[in-house]
Amino acid sequence: MEATIANFRQGKHSITYNQMVVYVDGVTKKADAEKLVGKKVSWTTPANKKIIGKITAAHGNKGAVRVLFEKGMPGQALSAKVKIE
Repeated sequence: MEATIANFRQGKHSITYNQMVVYVDGVTKKADAEKLVGKKVSWTTPANKKIIGKITAAHGNKGAVRVLFEKGMPGQALSAKVKIE
């Protein structure tokens, strides 16, 4: 399954660099997004290193999910494709 990184998870005054909001291809409802909680997500850097994350929760009502990565993500990861396993 493929997905696209939308943005960092952020509040009014802060950004959480190891959490991302991700849109999954083909998922448009919150109920479908909640079924993906607990699955692994991997992003391959331009240097061919893998950064692994885990889906923690649905985000909003349109099928987006929150992903907690093992370390902070670079800005070049925005709008990149990730694989859900």
